[in-house]
Amino acid sequence: MPPVLPAGDCIIEAAGLGKTYGTQRALRDVTVQVPRGTIGLLGPNGAGKSTFIKCLLNLETPTTGSAKVLGVDIRAANRASREKVGYSPEQDCHIAGMAGCEYVTYCGQLSGMPFRQARQRTHEILDLVGMGQERYRLVDTYSTGMKQRVKLAQALVHDPEVVFLDEPTNGLDPSGREHILKLIGSLWRDLGISVVMCSHLLRDIERVCDRVMIIGHGRLLEHDSIVGLKARHRRIVEIAPARDTERFQAAFAGAGLTVVKLSNGKLRVESASDSIEWVLELMRTHDLPPAEIVSNPDALHELFIKSISADHG
Repeated sequence: MPPVLPAGDCIIEAAGLGKTYGTQRALRDVTVQVPRGTIGLLGPNGAGKSTFIKCLLNLETPTTGSAKVLGVDIRAANRASREKVGYSPEQDCHIAGMAGCEYVTYCGQLSGMPFRQARQRTHEILDLVGMGQERYRLVDTYSTGMKQRVKLAQALVHDPEVVFLDEPTNGLDPSGREHILKLIGSLWRDLGISVVMCSHLLRDIERVCDRVMIIGHGRLLEHDSIVGLKARHRRIVEIAPARDTERFQAAFAGAGLTVVKLSNGKLRVESASDSIEWVLELMRTHDLPPAEIVSNPDALHELFIKSISADHG
């Protein structure tokens, strides 16, 4: 369990937060304190991630519990606190008939900025997100990737303290995705803007975030630093023996390890060590034939699957 943090160090404080739509429980008793920094909100589609964000932004009214964002109660309807928060939703949020730069400028004004300041800041932010002359075109004509960029721009135009990004890389080609991920990763490091990034893509979360919350079936299943989560869970090693697979299985079983034979013929073994030295030592001791050994680099994926499976069960 993460330690209790002083209120000033938190961007999110939730206690028993829940949301029900009719008979559907989209969010169940979420209690968490989230420090400033880059936080990944991870879970499969339909897990409750977007509902959690919308409750925190007071776009949905929670059915149970309470929460604060930047120390302000989400039900307070305090404009001053909203001026410190940016939001890029998963769905398109542009206004028909507006050029990109007009739309971002207007969003800056809605966040409390004077027109001239909003217009100047808009062009700086559009440069930052990689928008060139397209900024003068109608947003209606944008590709999916360009709409993602302009959504990110409107979330950042007013220099928020925290920005909520819901699936920010959807629809981007590889180069555009790379650009946006680098930008998101720099927000906290270079500008001091905390990021809550909602995604079902583990690679994106692991790439830019230093903390993760895993949500499944409306519940908060895990919350810790990525380093801490990996340290608390066993690593997975996959072994592809050149021959004598049964001898490998017997050696692992004899060492008290759980071994699973995969459909591709490889053996999967859980280990408490990040090193593969113990595998090599076991092979030497039992005079086992050569094998390909891969220490699973995607520990977050293993943890995610394990968490979701455990909750579902």
